[in-house]
Amino acid sequence: MFLSKELKERSDVTDATVTMGTPINLNLLKEQGYSLDTLKDVTPADLVIALDCASEKIFAEALTAVDEMLAGKKKSSSGSPTGSGLPHTKTLDSALDTLLDANLAIISVPGMYAPREVKKALNKGLHVMLFSDNVSLEDEIALKKLAREKGLLVMGPDCGTTIINGKPICFANMADRGLVGIVAAAGTGLQKVSCLINRFGSGVSQGIGTGGRDLKNAQVGGTTMLMGIEALGADPETKAILIVSKPPAPEVASKVVQALEKTGKPSVVHFIGLKSDIPARPSIHFAANLEEASRWAVALAKGEQIDVQSRREWPFDQSRAEIEALVERETRRMSKTQKYIRGYYTGGTLTDEAWILLRGLTGAVYSNNQTDPAFVLPDPIKKRRKPLKNGAGTCWLLLL
Repeated sequence: MFLSKELKERSDVTDATVTMGTPINLNLLKEQGYSLDTLKDVTPADLVIALDCASEKIFAEALTAVDEMLAGKKKSSSGSPTGSGLPHTKTLDSALDTLLDANLAIISVPGMYAPREVKKALNKGLHVMLFSDNVSLEDEIALKKLAREKGLLVMGPDCGTTIINGKPICFANMADRGLVGIVAAAGTGLQKVSCLINRFGSGVSQGIGTGGRDLKNAQVGGTTMLMGIEALGADPETKAILIVSKPPAPEVASKVVQALEKTGKPSVVHFIGLKSDIPARPSIHFAANLEEASRWAVALAKGEQIDVQSRREWPFDQSRAEIEALVERETRRMSKTQKYIRGYYTGGTLTDEAWILLRGLTGAVYSNNQTDPAFVLPDPIKKRRKPLKNGAGTCWLLLL
C-alpha cells in the first residue's frame, strides 16, 4: 500500500498498483486493462508491480524508484523509509530491542510464510494481528491452539481491522474511546459499528477482529471470538459487548451466546443473515442490522433500557412523515423505465447486509459476493438473467 501511494504521487506515473499475485488480484489487474501475458508463472507469494506510464523512459525511472524504496534507500515524503516516522528494523528481535514494551505484532506476509512468523511472535509473548490470507485451515487451528495455551490472541488470518487501546490498526477508523467493546468476524462490519457507536454518543473500549473463519468453521470453533469475549468481560472499561459476524456454524453460535452470558454484561449480537432459534437471554439482544446493533450497544452501555418491540415496528430515527417525504422525493427523480438497482461496495459485510435486506423485498438480487451460484452476479453484457421471483427488475450488488 505504501509503494502504491508513493508511485501514484509521482507526476510522471498515470496509475500504479502494487499487489500480491493471487488469482483475484490478477483478475483485477486484467479488468484494469493490464496484459497478463508476462505473469503466467506468478504465484500468490510474488509481488506484482503494475505501472501505467507515458513512455518507456518514465517506466524505467519508476522501476528504479521502486528498487530504491524496497531497499529502504529512498525516504518517503514523511521522511522515513517506511513512511510512518517510526524506526525501521528488519527482524522481530531487533524490533523488540527497539520497542521494549511491545505486546502486539502485525504480520503481513504471503500465506505460506505466515505460520512460521506467527509462531515466532507467540513464542516472544506477543499477541498477533494476522493480516495475511491464504493461510491453511490446519495452520489456523494449530496457531490459535498455541495462542490459547499462552493466553494470547491471534486475530486472523485475513484480519484487516482492529482497534486496540484507541489505536486503529490497518483498515480501521479513528474511534473515540468509550464503553462498548466489540469482537467481530467481519472487518467492514467492525469499521461500520465503531463509527456508528461514535455517532450515537459513545465510544469503543476495544475492537477485536477475529478473521472470517473463526466462527464460520466449526473446527476453528470461535477460538479468538471466545477469548475476546472473555477479555472484554474482565475489562472494567467495557460496559457492554457487541458481537458482529457473518453466519457462524450453529454450534459455534451457541458457544458465543453462552460466553456472553457468562460475562454478566449486557450484550448485543448481530449474526449477519443467520436465522437462528437460539433463545434470547435477559442480558443478550439479537439485532437485525448493524445500525440497530450499534444503537442498542450504546444504550446498554449507558445503562438504558431498549424497547425492542417499538424499534422493530418503526426502526427509523425520523418520523413516518419524514421517511415518506424522503421516499417521495427520491422516487420522483426516477424514470418510469428505470428498473435496476446497482450497488458498489468496498466491504463484504456491507454487500451482504444490502443483499439480505433487498432480497427480502424483491428476491431478484444478485451479487459477486455470494457463494451460491443462483445468486452470483451475472455479467451484464454477456448474459442477462430474469428476476428470481415476482420482481419487476433486478438488483446487482458488486463488491470491489
